[in-house]
Amino acid sequence: MLTAVLAQLRALLGADHVLTAKEDLIPYSFDGTAAMNQMPGCVVFVTTTEQIAGVLKLANTTKTPVVTRGSGTGLSGGSLPSSDCIVLCTARMNRILEVDRANLTMLVEPGVTTLAVADAAAAVGLFYPPDPGSMKISTIGGNVAENSGGLRGLKYGITRNYVMGLEVVLPDGEVLFTGNKCVKDVAGFSLKDLFVGSEGTLGVMTKVLLKLIPKPAAKKTMVATFSAMDAAAQTVSDIIAAQIIPCTLEFLDRTTIHCVEDFAKVGLPLDCEALLLMETDGHPAAVEDEAAKMVELAKKNGAMEVRIAKDEAEANKLAAARRSAFSALARLAPTTILEDATVPRSELAKMVRFVAVIAKKYNRRVGTFGHMGDGNLHPTFLTDERNHAAM
Repeated sequence: MLTAVLAQLRALLGADHVLTAKEDLIPYSFDGTAAMNQMPGCVVFVTTTEQIAGVLKLANTTKTPVVTRGSGTGLSGGSLPSSDCIVLCTARMNRILEVDRANLTMLVEPGVTTLAVADAAAAVGLFYPPDPGSMKISTIGGNVAENSGGLRGLKYGITRNYVMGLEVVLPDGEVLFTGNKCVKDVAGFSLKDLFVGSEGTLGVMTKVLLKLIPKPAAKKTMVATFSAMDAAAQTVSDIIAAQIIPCTLEFLDRTTIHCVEDFAKVGLPLDCEALLLMETDGHPAAVEDEAAKMVELAKKNGAMEVRIAKDEAEANKLAAARRSAFSALARLAPTTILEDATVPRSELAKMVRFVAVIAKKYNRRVGTFGHMGDGNLHPTFLTDERNHAAM
């Protein structure tokens, strides 16, 4: 990297906010994506929109690449640096600027964690539904850049559905605010939707205006286990056909069940081929009715056991266990490659069996889990990037 660029970055941000030593750069040379890393030229920490604008103006003038980074939990390489680039880290921009109960919105900086947003909403009786598995440490900026989903996506949608406005710094340093608090906003182009899911290619988000909704009055959590994959898949199809849209409808295969139980120790049964984590929320009477129907359908399809969480604490443990699936699998091998495949719900069992056949053919260990309600599966390959034959 040009010495002149580094000197200008230090003048703009302060020397303490510009990292160049190799040992300081290593943690920023990779993200959650397996077997991919590259040392950046430097890492800079920003705390204001003005600082970001200054960095991008400088980078644009000197044609220096910039890669934006939050917590680095992404699994699709969105924050992987290129050689000699500036890694622009927004993790210190972590303020919740406003919670507007009248308009059901929250204004946050990009470094606020997803969990902090959810907790701040819950503190005033509101609800922020998107819940990626990494929500404890992933940032809202990263969620918006990747258009993150989560366990509740079937019923509540994904990050895009909760972004009402964005402040963005464009590559030349110009600051743009797009969107507003209006529920109906149909005039002109929806520019914010260009930035959601753009993975940092169009600009750097500096403020995010989020939509909140009323917190559901009741929730019920259930775990159903099956001796056959087809029975679990049929249960999912039957639940949707019964016009029930659960807030959570998650799946774990045998390999993942064993890994999660060893990791989280929540009492998951180990003698099954498939497990469904099912949750319904809403009005208490509707929740009771839907939960009863879901239990009935699971048993109709031969569920070995249907366990209903006795209280909120147990429900939270079960949900946390599902969120730990990737972390649990990652403990088993030095390199964990998580894939992201979506198929029609009617093809879920076929897809899981196909993954198992491939794993057996190539003598690879694979755990599969995912959002069975919307047909999104995560086959996770357990390997070692140092073993070139295996890779």
